[in-house]
Amino acid sequence: MNIFAAKTTILKDFKLTLAILTVAVVWGTTFLSIRVAVETIPAWFVAGIRQFLAAVIMLFILLYRKQFQWIGWKNLGYQLIFSSLMLIMANGLTTVAEETLTSSLTSLISATSPIVVFLGSVAIGLQKFTVRAMLGLFMCFGGILFIFWDGINDLANPDYRFGILLLLFAIAGWASGTIFTKKMNIQSKNISLNLFYQFAFAGIIQIIFALLFSENYNFENWSVKSISAMLYLSLFGSVAAFFAYHYALTKVSPVQVSILAYINTIISIFLSWLILNEEISAKFIIAAILIILGVFVINYNREMFKKQRIE
Repeated sequence: MNIFAAKTTILKDFKLTLAILTVAVVWGTTFLSIRVAVETIPAWFVAGIRQFLAAVIMLFILLYRKQFQWIGWKNLGYQLIFSSLMLIMANGLTTVAEETLTSSLTSLISATSPIVVFLGSVAIGLQKFTVRAMLGLFMCFGGILFIFWDGINDLANPDYRFGILLLLFAIAGWASGTIFTKKMNIQSKNISLNLFYQFAFAGIIQIIFALLFSENYNFENWSVKSISAMLYLSLFGSVAAFFAYHYALTKVSPVQVSILAYINTIISIFLSWLILNEEISAKFIIAAILIILGVFVINYNREMFKKQRIE
């Protein structure tokens, strides 16, 4: 009996480890994959097809489990708001921004989104402002200054400036979606079902945007590499990473899982340098360290490093 219990524990530990590694690695490759995808495919097509295919995959999973059903108008309204903020606005605009920005820069600036979530939560009374939070904010803003230290002249480039602007709106969308969920205290009974509606809505809207706003979308120009990156984003970036993330949340605290955000940024920057040959200067590394430490200081909680039992 003890041997059986030990084997069960080892198996659960293995599944948890695999889930955490999946989230860390897959989400760490997301910015790289987007950059590869938008090389020959218009950004809104990348975002829209990614979400629509993810919805189709989720639909097959729900049908196989016999869980597909109508969620009601009220819950649908919540899912459409969440989809608009997190998928259409945050994910979509980030994808468009990467047409003119490097994946390493995009991932690093996106890493500041927890700061916006924190400030928004303080503004509406969900969190309290502390001295530690102020220290974290100073570190993050110091990191942002290092990012633009040598590249301030690049802002004169309208494409670069537009990309930065889109990325800031994307961060605002992600933060708004997170705060909306916290404020409304939305409890999900079937996350897979809700995610299907989110993916489907975002995919349809973004494909419409692609048809309306893409100047040139000759399908014969889409390279195999870009299409492969887009399919990777759909299958792994949207579906597999979500399931792994959800499984991890059932085994450890959300605070512990949040540590993955710091690992994602490091992996993304490293892969951008290794695969895309993007230049990573000393100031950029200092900026990354300051931003990651700043976000860590703001969100620090003792539970992060407490070992939790898997039941």
